[in-house]
Amino acid sequence: PGITVQPLWRGANGAKAAVTTIAAGAVWDGEDLHDPGPEEVYVVSGVFNDGVNDYTAGTFLHAPAGSWHVPQSAEGCVLFLFYPEG
Repeated sequence: PGITVQPLWRGANGAKAAVTTIAAGAVWDGEDLHDPGPEEVYVVSGVFNDGVNDYTAGTFLHAPAGSWHVPQSAEGCVLFLFYPEG
């Protein structure tokens, strides 16, 4: 609840891009595992928290394949996500 994912594009190899909105106080249910490939995150607005650290608007994050986090935001945020390998 409080997290919406808007798909923007999907490539033939499974690559995809999306805009994700996390409402104030929302927390991803469980661990977000990056599989089969990495996740690229750009914080468009607000403050994103990966379960450990806060990242403000303008931050770019690279999460390698096999890594995980627990996406959340105390104040709400909008993210651009890119998955180069699906």
